[in-house]
Parts: sequence; C-alpha cells; structure tokens
Amino acid sequence: MTQMKPEQTKTSWFPMVSLFLAQVLMSFNVAALPISLGGMVSEFGVPPTVASTTIVMYGLAVAALVMTGAKLGQRVGWVLIFRIVIALFAASSVMMILAPTVWWAIAGQAVAGAAAAIIVPSIVALIAENYRGQQQATAIGAIGSARAISGVSAFLIGGTLGTLVGWRPMFFIVLGIAVVVFALSFTLRGDRGDASIRIDLVASLLIGAAIVLLTLGFNNLNSWGAVAATVDAPFNVLGLSPAPVFIVVGLVLGQAFFLWTRRRMSEGRVPLIDLSVLGSSRERAAVYAMFIVVALEACVNFTIPLYIQIVQGRTPFDTSMAMMPFNLTVFVTATLVVRLYRRFPPRTIGVVGFILTTVALVWLSFVVNNNWETIPTIAGLIVFGIGQGALVTLVFNVLVTAAPAELAGDVGSLRGTTQNLASAVGTALAGALLVSLLGLSIGRAVVEHPELPPSLIAQVDMDNLNFVSNDDLRAALEATDATPEQVDAAVTVNEESRLGTLKLGLLLLAGISALAILPASRLPQYRPHEIPDPSPAAGSE
Repeated sequence: MTQMKPEQTKTSWFPMVSLFLAQVLMSFNVAALPISLGGMVSEFGVPPTVASTTIVMYGLAVAALVMTGAKLGQRVGWVLIFRIVIALFAASSVMMILAPTVWWAIAGQAVAGAAAAIIVPSIVALIAENYRGQQQATAIGAIGSARAISGVSAFLIGGTLGTLVGWRPMFFIVLGIAVVVFALSFTLRGDRGDASIRIDLVASLLIGAAIVLLTLGFNNLNSWGAVAATVDAPFNVLGLSPAPVFIVVGLVLGQAFFLWTRRRMSEGRVPLIDLSVLGSSRERAAVYAMFIVVALEACVNFTIPLYIQIVQGRTPFDTSMAMMPFNLTVFVTATLVVRLYRRFPPRTIGVVGFILTTVALVWLSFVVNNNWETIPTIAGLIVFGIGQGALVTLVFNVLVTAAPAELAGDVGSLRGTTQNLASAVGTALAGALLVSLLGLSIGRAVVEHPELPPSLIAQVDMDNLNFVSNDDLRAALEATDATPEQVDAAVTVNEESRLGTLKLGLLLLAGISALAILPASRLPQYRPHEIPDPSPAAGSE
C-alpha cells in the first residue's frame, strides 16, 4: 500500500553548500594521501609501508568509530557536533603541514579519521533535517558526485603540486576547505540533541574491534599470506597467516555485536545503531548493493592505476587523465540520476545499473590494451561510470528515504561502515586476485618461451617481481647473465602476463557485478514521491 507525499516547500540550497564541501573535504584528504606518499618517503626517510600507514590509520578510525560518532551526534546535536569535528579536521591538516616526522603525519590522519567518523553520519542527518522530498534526493545525489569530483581534482592538483612544490601544500588546501565549511555551517538547521541518550560502550567496542580486524585482515592478505604465514607476517598461529585469523575473529565479533544490539533493543534500551534501518528485505538489499558497488569501485580504482603507473611506468598525472572519463561520468550521473526517480522505481534503476557495470567490465576485459586513450577503452570506462554513479546515489537514497528523519544518523553510520569496509575489502581482494592470476600467467608464459632457461628464471625470481615496469625488469636483468635476446623475451613475458592478468581480473569483476543483480532485484518497487505503508502489517516488496 502506498500513499502520495504532500507537496514540500522548497528550501534554500545555500545550507547544502556546507554539506557538499564537507564531503569534498573528506574525499580530497583521502585522495591526497596516496599522492603524498612519495614525498613523505623522501622527506622522512622511511619505507613506503610506513608512510602508507597514514592511509590505513584514517580508514581504520573512520570505520571503527562511525557508529559511535552517529550516537554522539544524536546526543550532542548534529549542527554543534558538525562544527566541532570540522574544526578537528582542520587541526589534523595543520598536523600534516607541520609534521616533523612521519609519526606526526600518522597521528594527524588518526585525528582526521576520528573527525570523519562523525562527519559521515552528520551529513546524512543534516540533509534529512534540512531537505525533504525531491530536494532530499537531489542533495543525496550531490553528495555522491562530491566523492568523484574530489578524486579528480585531488589527482590533478596533487600531481602538479607534488611535482613543482611538494606534498605539504595539498593539506593547505584541505585546511582552506575546512575553514570554509566551518563558516558555512552557520546556515544549517538542526536540533539541539538529546542528552538522555546513552552510548552503548560494549557495542562500540565490539563493532570497533570487528571492523579493525576485518580491515587489517583483508588489507594484509597479500603481504601476510592468504593461508600460510609469510616472512612478512608479524606472527603466525600454528603456521597460519594472521590475516585469515583476523577475518574470522572479526566476523565472530560482528555477529556478537548484532546479538548484543538485538538484546538491548528487546529490553527497550537505546542501541548503538537502531537495527530497524535494516528491518526489511528492501533495506538489506540496499546495503548489499552498496557494499558491492563500493567494492567494485575500489577494485577498478586500484587495478587501473596499478597497471598504468607500475607496469607502464607512467605518472600520477597520466593516471588521472586515464581515469578522467570514469570519474567525470560518475560525477555527472550521480547528480542527474535523481531526475529518473519519478519515472522509474529503485528496483529498475538498480538492476539496469548493475547490467551497465557488468557489460562495461566485460567490454573492457576484451578491448583494454597498453594504450588507455583508445575510443573503445574510454567508452567502456564511461559506461561503467554511468552504472556506478547511478548505483551509488540510488542505494544511499533508498536507505535515507526508507528511515524516519530521527534515524538519519543511524543510516549515515551504516553507510560509513559499509563503504569503508567495502573499500578495504575491494582493494585487498583486487590485489590478492591479480597477484594470484599473475603467478599462474607467468608460469604458463615461461613454459611457452623456451629461450628463458630455468637458471635465468631463478636469478630474476620473476614470480616475486609482481607488477613491475619494463624498465625495472630490464634493470633487474642487467644483474644477471641474460643475453639481449633473453632480456627481450622476459620483457615480452612481462607485458603479456600483466595485460592478460588485467583482462582476466576485469572479467572476474564482471562476474561479481552480474551476481549483484540479485540484491538489486530486491530493491523497493515504489518511487521516491511515494512512501510505503509504515504499519507493521505492511509486507516487504
């Protein structure tokens, strides 16, 4: 049963500028970190693995604290807590600018992640507080597009500044955005909070530990080992890698969190997150779809730059140019897809979106080659961007519109947890998948090239070179007794194996995208200008 929503009075878009820029602030900071790694490694004299801890620390802080942050926002009041954490984010950028050691930079990103853990649900809650109906859907689309445009601008600006000046000026930009967001936050309308709300510390510890363990486990499947512990593993459990152990323990703690939360709700006590936001198959389908969408995006954002920068040896600026068709398409589609909401239900848009991403990935797996500027490759990235942009906005909108305004913070925390975990899982699985496929591909290619004797293979250890450029491979071969003909043959193996691995990886991602059509078929059938009957007797569609 559905009923029509009454006409809503239009609200000024000026408050939305602050929320849009808050999303830009977080996304720009995230995109700036990979670009800054080289500068930090050079300036601080630390290994890349230590510098990359800045990225890990930020993601861990967001994912582990976002649910607690949402409840804190409900207690303090969304506008007040929003201003506080924006100021905290500004302080983190000052720490990055002035960092005398890499550990200050890592601490700065821990502060930024803690602030972002509250900014994420704040944005959702303040959209629900300030906008209704079609304006709310448009605002949600703008938040989705902000992520894409931030990534594009960060790559372009960061690549230029990193080459001409250094890595620190990137965080002057982050600081400037934070100051503007803080100033504009005074245009927002919000409640004063509810001081009677108590934060469930047990649930906070359970979900925080679960997210940390799951993130560390998936992120280190390659370096620590997917089953047996490698020499890089910090420890082993009866010979097993700690990565899968972390994943299993994380899943157990996650289940314990849900059991504890259900028990707390049955007792009439305030939970860390109200599980009614997952009360029907529609909302659960939206969460599954969001996880797959973000994981696919993380896979593509990891796979293509890896190939362009490492194998082809091109610059971050070249990478941003190659990814521009995808990022710009996501930005435009995420903004414009709301225009389709009055004509098509979420279920139709979701299924079509996953069909588009599946077709695009299959197409790319056949047409991609060493030249990313070809029309077929650009066309594939554009089609994938259309599906991706539509899906990111759609599933977010389904969750927001399905929940009452007072639970918008819970929806925001659910979104933040899902997106950060999916991003970590997607990146880690893409790396594990590509390295595994690469090992098989190189083994087959070496057999097919008899001019590469076993003695040379042993000297180069091509299995452990992973994704290397042709120039690096030639440099490695100079330390061996390889003949010019053998060097050429090894470079050929490098090119063919890496490109073949990329193609097969894209094809497997297409299979995952195709499977996602199943949860998409469970999305709501009603349009956003209609609302489902909220009574308990109403069934799921």
